[in-house]
Amino acid sequence: MDREYVLEPPPREARMWAMWCHLSALSGFVIPIPFAHIVVPLIIWNLKKGDDPFIDEQGRESLNFQISLLIYGVVCGILMLVAIGFLLIFVVVGWGIVNVIIASIKANDGVRYRYPLTIRLL
Repeated sequence: MDREYVLEPPPREARMWAMWCHLSALSGFVIPIPFAHIVVPLIIWNLKKGDDPFIDEQGRESLNFQISLLIYGVVCGILMLVAIGFLLIFVVVGWGIVNVIIASIKANDGVRYRYPLTIRLL
């Protein structure tokens, strides 16, 4: 038995909504709304967090990661004054996309995923 499971995997519907909490963060690349990468997962999490603890946990994890990425992006913006920020912003964005995809796959499999280097605010 995988150590990441608690007793048994969550129901299929809970896994699907948890996956959407993670994947919806990529909407910031498609929807021309400021902070869509935070607003869309926040809406999904608020609508579905009472349905299953797995959705609540993964939605909170997704939001914490997106807020952390926003903070890292602001720091990169400041560091652009000394040129290193131009390189770092690409690293932060690429790292964010890869982690969102990994988290989405894990959530769909029913595995509780914790993003690395995330500031836990919620």
